[in-house]
Amino acid sequence: MAGFDYVIVGGGMAGHAAAQGIRLADGGGSIAILGEEPERPYARPPLSKALWRGQEEGSIWLPEVDGATLRAGVRVTAIDRAAHRVELEGGEAIEYRKLLLATGGAPRRLPGAPDEVIHFRTVADFRRLRALPAGRRVVVIGGGFIGSEVSSALADAGYRVTLAFPEETIGARTFPRDLGLHLNGYYAEHGVEVLPGVRISGVERRGEGFAVRTGAGELRADLVVAGLGIVPNDALARGAGLDVDDGIVVDASLRTRDPDVFAAGDVARFWNPALGRLVRVEHEDNANKMGEAAGRAMAGADVVYGHLPFFYSDLFDLGYEAVGLVDARLEVVADWQEPFRRGVVYYLADGRVRGVMTWGAFGKLDAARALVAEQGPHRAADLRGRIPV
Repeated sequence: MAGFDYVIVGGGMAGHAAAQGIRLADGGGSIAILGEEPERPYARPPLSKALWRGQEEGSIWLPEVDGATLRAGVRVTAIDRAAHRVELEGGEAIEYRKLLLATGGAPRRLPGAPDEVIHFRTVADFRRLRALPAGRRVVVIGGGFIGSEVSSALADAGYRVTLAFPEETIGARTFPRDLGLHLNGYYAEHGVEVLPGVRISGVERRGEGFAVRTGAGELRADLVVAGLGIVPNDALARGAGLDVDDGIVVDASLRTRDPDVFAAGDVARFWNPALGRLVRVEHEDNANKMGEAAGRAMAGADVVYGHLPFFYSDLFDLGYEAVGLVDARLEVVADWQEPFRRGVVYYLADGRVRGVMTWGAFGKLDAARALVAEQGPHRAADLRGRIPV
């Protein structure tokens, strides 16, 4: 039976960052990275952003970590905490001294959809989509983070794109309503057929393409892409008796209730002191910062993870950065310098700023984090101009 000082389950950005974090605190300990994808670790954001705008695929691969053993294309089926080992599909077992679960999430799937529908998440999904010649018809289902990015990227790359979603606007759960309505029109101006308020009842193969069934009829496509969010891959932790609540619950040092088992990245639910609540964050900044912190903690460093992660998106020539709870159900205050092109959107609850989005304005994250950490009280009228752009 093979054994390592550190075993990382998950070969994504968080797992890779954890291996780097281990190396910062332990230059010689043995590391195994067990990845389910048959690929070495890579950066995920370019799959729906820069790779469609001229960046080469070779740019996404993350550097090797000195002395780390990568096992790609393997699936961990169980954790034996008492024996300090993980079991792999096929019967192999690997012992660990410290274990990290960086298992990420799996895309939500359209019920009954054919296997050929792309539930966009991986580099393999990108390659399948990129293999379709430009000019062909793609139906993108879902107007949230991934759906909005993929549809804008495809339209920029010369595909004929239809974007269908059940809400009133693109990004309805994130953006204020007037900004969402503006985006509906902006996408249409850029060649996307925008279909708000559409519920999908089914997808089926039809000849060489697909038929997407809706309440208003059928949409025809050469390829269908679903961007419906992810579900945390926390089954391993649940099976091992660890605390799970829409993700693996960890303490400030990123440990589970087993002191030798840690979690990081999309799958981890952690306490954020600025927000005063448990959160689970599915974005690049958190994967990298949390992964590195978990690696250092595994190697014995004194770690308290209090980072408030940010996320960002590119939508045609528009872009934004955001921190905290960016939720359109909160009280929303928009401070536009140029309507829908440049400004700051604040999200308030109980007299405090809980989230900030800078739209078309960059380099304001420190100010945004400081504002979210303030005790308040904050009033809508006092926020205009608070973060100048």
